[in-house]
Amino acid sequence: MSVAIENFVKAIYNNDIQEHHDTKPGNIAKKLGISNAAATDMAKKLASKNLLQYEKYQPLQLTDKGTKMAINVVRKHRLWEALLFKMFDMSLHEIHREAELLEHETSDFLANKISEYLGNPKFDPHGDPIPNAEGEITTEDTSISLSHALEGKTYVISRLLSDDKEFFDFCAQNGLKYGNTILVVKQFSNKMTQISINTNTLLLNTDFTNIIFVNEIV
Repeated sequence: MSVAIENFVKAIYNNDIQEHHDTKPGNIAKKLGISNAAATDMAKKLASKNLLQYEKYQPLQLTDKGTKMAINVVRKHRLWEALLFKMFDMSLHEIHREAELLEHETSDFLANKISEYLGNPKFDPHGDPIPNAEGEITTEDTSISLSHALEGKTYVISRLLSDDKEFFDFCAQNGLKYGNTILVVKQFSNKMTQISINTNTLLLNTDFTNIIFVNEIV
């Protein structure tokens, strides 16, 4: 399959999970940086290949075949991110950028070798779950967005749900990374959240707190 097809089914899969199930062609077009007409044309093409179900003005739904393809690409992407992060200590944005290229050139054989080398990791450096060789996600997601965290509670960062360079740069500069601990100091009525991390205090708006996910430390 072409890179364009793999990216299209991956975008549908990710949007279905991450973007409130909004998989209408216009939203997929925005995600991929293509025109609405191009997204509609691609959707019709992939429907003829039994990779998705297309109905005018309706969200796109992957078939079992399309879902299998998307998960396979996602697995390779996240394994590459884990490997690049471990070997070269690259930034979260850098590993995402390079994995976007490498995922399409990786055989299932090599993906399995990378997984074995890394000890079959369950999560990538962003906290995203890595599907196993059978396409299964064997971990349960119990995290909540930081915007819904409770005042006075301590949490561990479990996921950074973004591919934006400035977001990752900000996180790196302030210690906001997967596995680090934060204290929620206050949730303001204007939807700002004050947190404490590494003796520093940060005030974050919902642009950040809606895409930072945490688990409470009990």
